[in-house]
Amino acid sequence: MSMKLPFFKNKQEETDDSCKIETKNIPKHVAIIMDGNGRWAKKRGLPRIAGHKEGMNTVKDIVRIATKYKIEILTLYAFSTENWKRPKSEVEFLMKLPKEFLHTFLPELIEKNVRIETIGEFDGLPTHTKEAIQYAKEQTKDNNGLLLNFALNYGSRYEIMRAIKQVYTELEKTELTIDQLDEDTFSNYLYTKGLSDPDLLIRTSGEQRLSNFLLWQLAYAEFWFTDVLWPDFSEEIFRRALHDYQQRKRRYGGI
Repeated sequence: MSMKLPFFKNKQEETDDSCKIETKNIPKHVAIIMDGNGRWAKKRGLPRIAGHKEGMNTVKDIVRIATKYKIEILTLYAFSTENWKRPKSEVEFLMKLPKEFLHTFLPELIEKNVRIETIGEFDGLPTHTKEAIQYAKEQTKDNNGLLLNFALNYGSRYEIMRAIKQVYTELEKTELTIDQLDEDTFSNYLYTKGLSDPDLLIRTSGEQRLSNFLLWQLAYAEFWFTDVLWPDFSEEIFRRALHDYQQRKRRYGGI
């Protein structure tokens, strides 16, 4: 009698040898909405937290691949401001994942010259989560390879409103004039200050919406959607996304 292993990754898309990646046209900044952990677990009769745990292993794989293809910035939507509405037990598990992830993966991240950063309301996270992430930031602050950027306790509408309030404060203090305010200046008040905007957005699980993620920064990004659930996201599928990106002509509103 055969038995399916619960954490076996079913390859939902075959390797496509035609997806050759051009090294000269790699997206500098890739953003990913990692969706489908709960559905992955449900399909296997497992609790939702099992999907989150397997999704964490996929993060490790994708970071290795991003390093391999010399992507400069990888921003992962890890926990939104809306995710606090989930069951308390699930939220508590999610808040423990960063510590588990970094405990097992930080040495490799340091070895691969990866720098860790976060965007979002960091102070709103539990103390144990903040301590684990802050330690990783400190340990990797001098690395100059891939920037692994986690969106934690992040909501784009809140980010934009927060930036508007900061601009208003600056205007009141006369440190900034209304004539000085343009898109570049406004971007300096966002969490992503100093980062280039994403070139490519990937969303897994078949959903085709932004879910309050980087609304300002994704204005001219290329979007790529797949039905594959995040725990099944593989190098072959990532390669397909990169290949499709390289076939597109980005006009930024021009001809």
